[in-house]
Amino acid sequence: MTVTRVEAISKSRSRVFLDEQFAFVLYKGELRKYQVEEGKEVSDEILEELRTQVLPRRAKLRAMNLLKNRQYTEKQLMDKLMQGGCGEETARQAVEYVKSYHYVDDRRYACEYIACRMGKHSLKEIEQKLMLKGIDRELYQAALEELEENGMVSDEETAIRHLLEKKHCTGSVLDQKEKRRIYAYFYRKGFSVELVRRVMEDSFT
Repeated sequence: MTVTRVEAISKSRSRVFLDEQFAFVLYKGELRKYQVEEGKEVSDEILEELRTQVLPRRAKLRAMNLLKNRQYTEKQLMDKLMQGGCGEETARQAVEYVKSYHYVDDRRYACEYIACRMGKHSLKEIEQKLMLKGIDRELYQAALEELEENGMVSDEETAIRHLLEKKHCTGSVLDQKEKRRIYAYFYRKGFSVELVRRVMEDSFT
């Protein structure tokens, strides 16, 4: 295949295009080592080495380094690796590698995420945010059940009171317009209208 473009993305890294298609990201030293230059052919042997050894090894190291600083879901880690120039298959291999050592565990992530937000957010909002992180509904329910089995029960009434306090509404006398605004706020947060109404009535009577 022919190197049709080498596009610098930093002082040390470049995107490599083969036959006009983006192929991978290489470091300066790798460009020199494998003689990857615009207009030159790249042998099948070199491509095989890059795709089966160099790039997967780098992706695994990158995944490990990312996980030193924070937790990721599988989807988040995949997205992060691909944003850094990893191909989808290479990124998937790296994710599977760290999963095999339980460095990435979506069930554990979901449990910890839910536990930290119970009493501050509605379960609906928590579920929606987890789904954006790649946690599906089935896994969310399993994590919620695990927490409940361990004695942690969501108290959405407490969550509503907590948010009312944050908005400095507790004990306030509000007119109908202000109450409608607060009802709308909690509705967007995923709380049931009836529960919000009951807590509001208790708070403002």
